[in-house]
Amino acid sequence: MPRMKEIIKSVLKSGGIYHPLQSLYRHCLNVGVNTYYRYSYRKYKGSGFTCNFCGQQYERFVPEYPPKNAAPILAELQVIAGYGENVYCPNCMSKNRERLLLAVFESELPVSGKSVLHFSPEKYLFNYLSRVARVTTADLQPGFYKNIDTMVQHADATSLQLQDNSFDIIIANHILEHIPEDAKAMAEFYRVLKPGGFAVLQVPFSNTLERTVEDPGINNPVLQEKRFGQHDHVRIYALQDYLQRLQLAGFTAKQLTAAHLKRYARYAIQEKEPVIIGYK
Repeated sequence: MPRMKEIIKSVLKSGGIYHPLQSLYRHCLNVGVNTYYRYSYRKYKGSGFTCNFCGQQYERFVPEYPPKNAAPILAELQVIAGYGENVYCPNCMSKNRERLLLAVFESELPVSGKSVLHFSPEKYLFNYLSRVARVTTADLQPGFYKNIDTMVQHADATSLQLQDNSFDIIIANHILEHIPEDAKAMAEFYRVLKPGGFAVLQVPFSNTLERTVEDPGINNPVLQEKRFGQHDHVRIYALQDYLQRLQLAGFTAKQLTAAHLKRYARYAIQEKEPVIIGYK
């Protein structure tokens, strides 16, 4: 059966319809899920959390828990990976990682009028950015993001076909943990960033690790899920090691700490997650 799935996928890709079909499927699924939560969470409407995208207030947001095979390693290493009790807004389905960056962009890291390179664009964050900034979106598989931005470009983060010093801001929100050669991607981000610019480079990480757990050569989704917490991840970063890798790429790496970000808790952000910024 897996072999047959790969054959069908290959045929659909060769015909140029795999990604459009996947995007349509995801869109229909998301519409159905969103409709369900809007209806079922009406009983929780009221003070508690506020979505800073749609403005709706609920006593609780929609939770998301890790897959069964991933949960043990994430719990053992205390990985901050985006899961929790209040992840999705029941009204618009914005995610905690998007709401965190919106809060920071509106209050602490100005983006208005800037040129932005947004990898694997999140829907609501992209919609906000496109209203206030000049945004270029990119992904290794851009077909998955056509429903968010029809102009999304194909881009390999380890070999960007972009000129030096092209963007004021780069956003790569939970991207680098997917890339075997992450040092190349970091170096490319630094290269295309303008002097004085900054990159927001969020990743899952652990504070209990002294060294990053990784195996860039692994190509087994089941094993990757068990070892790294997701079927397409190739590592779990140790936070201090991650910051050092950014510095080796040339960045001045800084954090908006989780303690500092508690001021945005009303937006149902990820607890204990800092915002990691690389300055050029």
